[in-house]
Amino acid sequence: MNADRVADIAVVGAGIAGLAHAYMALKKGYRVVLFEREQFAVGASVRNFGLVWPIGQEPGVGLELALRSREHWLEVSKEAGFWLKANGSMHVVYNDDEVAVLQEFMELYKDAAFQCTLLNPKQVVEKSPVVKTENLKAGLWSATEGTVYSREAIRRIPEWLVEKYGLIVKYGHAVVEVSLPHILTARETWQVDKVFICSGADFETLYPEVYDQQPISKCKLQMMKAVPDRPVQIGPSLCAGLTLRHYSAFAKCKSLKQVDLRYDTESMAYKQHGIHVLLAQNHAGELIIGDSHHYSRTVEPFDREDVNEIILDYLNSFANLGNLTITERWHGVYPKLQGNISLVLEPEPGVTIINGLGGAGMTLSFGLAERVISSL
Repeated sequence: MNADRVADIAVVGAGIAGLAHAYMALKKGYRVVLFEREQFAVGASVRNFGLVWPIGQEPGVGLELALRSREHWLEVSKEAGFWLKANGSMHVVYNDDEVAVLQEFMELYKDAAFQCTLLNPKQVVEKSPVVKTENLKAGLWSATEGTVYSREAIRRIPEWLVEKYGLIVKYGHAVVEVSLPHILTARETWQVDKVFICSGADFETLYPEVYDQQPISKCKLQMMKAVPDRPVQIGPSLCAGLTLRHYSAFAKCKSLKQVDLRYDTESMAYKQHGIHVLLAQNHAGELIIGDSHHYSRTVEPFDREDVNEIILDYLNSFANLGNLTITERWHGVYPKLQGNISLVLEPEPGVTIINGLGGAGMTLSFGLAERVISSL
């Protein structure tokens, strides 16, 4: 055993879940080695909107973790020196049944930790001048959301952890076996006390038998980046009525059933392709647009242009963005767990699997990691 290849904790995966657990462990003084099979993270943590989105979480553990994560994002972005905008979010609605959902939400959660205000059309446009005003009924403004440019943040955080805390990063090291006190990559063997496996949508390499026993799948989402033909500032991150039926925060609103039925009547394609539309903007003024949701254990590698067109058509129903030039199209794949917001399992002593955060990895990871590491 090489004397240098010894650490207290090994983290597998350099996406946001792995980085968050490494960060929390380093802050407690542990010597941490981080293994990433690629030369930099290329999974769901960089193929997203860059949204920290507490408004999507149901009050309870989900909302608590999201709000705690937000605090960590603000601190880490400041210290590490990457862009974060605490710009909030806005759900804009154009139908009376959607207004009913927003009103019910405000009443249902009036004592919860959300920081929401129901706005009239004039107030909506004051927050976001790109929102279409024709038939606009109302907007749900939330102050808790923030935006990072995930490609920048996920690259910068490990660099900063190396600089400030002495994180050991082993890129290009696929972990192939855990046999404590040893962890083996395709290149090296390390001696460690504990392992945290944050391998995202890779269910096949480590402990596949554990994943086979869990109600977990993979979700493929299609996304785009666009540049408008004129400079625009969207203000808060934007979404509309379709999003009300996507996030658990609204699931207990009984009035949502009518919205659901109406959208199904208008087009079953929304549900067939799991489409709801979010609009985010990075510090370069570029627009991040998406997304769709297709679930399977093995995802199709082929993206569908008709799905992208549905997304763009719906975006056009609530946002005035001028002519858009699509500069990038991609898909991401994240793990989706049924019935819970995260999967935290110990398949054997000293080994913890952290997974199943779904589309809320950016929103929940810091808060979850804080809880997991604090229990050591």
